[in-house]
Amino acid sequence: VSPVTAHVRAEDGVWAQDPQFAHALAGGVTAAQVLPGSANLIGGRSFVIKLRPNARSAEDLRFEGAPAGLKMACGENPKRVYGQKGGPFTRMGNVAGYRKAFQEALEYQRKWDSYERKLALWETGRDRGGNKKDEDGESKKESERPDPPGRDFGLETLAAVLDGEILVHMHCYRADEMSLMLELAAEFGFSIRSFHHAVEAYKIADRLAAADTAVSIWADWWGFKIEAYDGVRENAALVAKAGGRPIIHSDSAEGIQRLNQEAAKAMFAGRRAGIEISDDEALRWITHNPAWALGVDDRTGTLEAGKQADLVVWSGDPFSVYTRAQLVYIDGELVYDREGELGRPRSDFDLGLRDDLQEAP
Repeated sequence: VSPVTAHVRAEDGVWAQDPQFAHALAGGVTAAQVLPGSANLIGGRSFVIKLRPNARSAEDLRFEGAPAGLKMACGENPKRVYGQKGGPFTRMGNVAGYRKAFQEALEYQRKWDSYERKLALWETGRDRGGNKKDEDGESKKESERPDPPGRDFGLETLAAVLDGEILVHMHCYRADEMSLMLELAAEFGFSIRSFHHAVEAYKIADRLAAADTAVSIWADWWGFKIEAYDGVRENAALVAKAGGRPIIHSDSAEGIQRLNQEAAKAMFAGRRAGIEISDDEALRWITHNPAWALGVDDRTGTLEAGKQADLVVWSGDPFSVYTRAQLVYIDGELVYDREGELGRPRSDFDLGLRDDLQEAP
């Protein structure tokens, strides 16, 4: 059992007919990221989707052109899960595990780079019969063709992180650990796109802004375990004030249906603390900033000519608890209409839930 499973892909475990996708869509969500869990140091590749109704497979949900992400986790979870399975036992062990994995990826990358250089040299020049020639014009033997290194899907994923092709999303609560992970990323030459949960982001808001690392956080949830004790309601506002990129996330099948209300709570918490947060800024916490974190801000996240028409028509002020998503469009197509045919239950689960609610006293 290994705490490093970079070879796994979230898309291989996505159930396209999950009723929660329809619930999120009804809450005004057009796109989302599906990630492996947070028990492993390196959990595997994430999957960016659009919440297209009637999808029959994960491929039907795929956000075309979105880069893959890599889920990592620091802190309590990996050492708790693997402490009785051979390690890591401590936070020191966690960091040693990341460093070992990325060092192996560097060496794997070097082997492939060396192979490609040798292959390019071997392939230089051909005779009229298509045979390779050496420097003296002598035909080369096929047996002299360099052999490629063995393929390792996990190290291939980590090498793509080092090349900047895969974006890192990291489960991390404490400020000191986020700082440490920024240092480790700099050591190996990659960047962390976003920290998830980041309860103590406000303590290092300046460092996060300087690193251009987003934080995906809750509006007002913390205190459920030791490493999540020191939260404040002004977290998002303080990160924004420092020039960072706060994102309001859910980590919950229920919370994802009310992200507009969660953003409102975070916005008003900042205002009560004397931080100037405009409505437009707070909207960015659930639109542009998450699009940037997923690497798709050139396609969606704002209403601009040339971008994909992913938009929500609200029944009122998006920050009001009385407001609902009235119409939802994905790629310019109407996919949800609260008052029309597209607003009806899409599964037996939802039909049963509706009937139970109607029969409740």
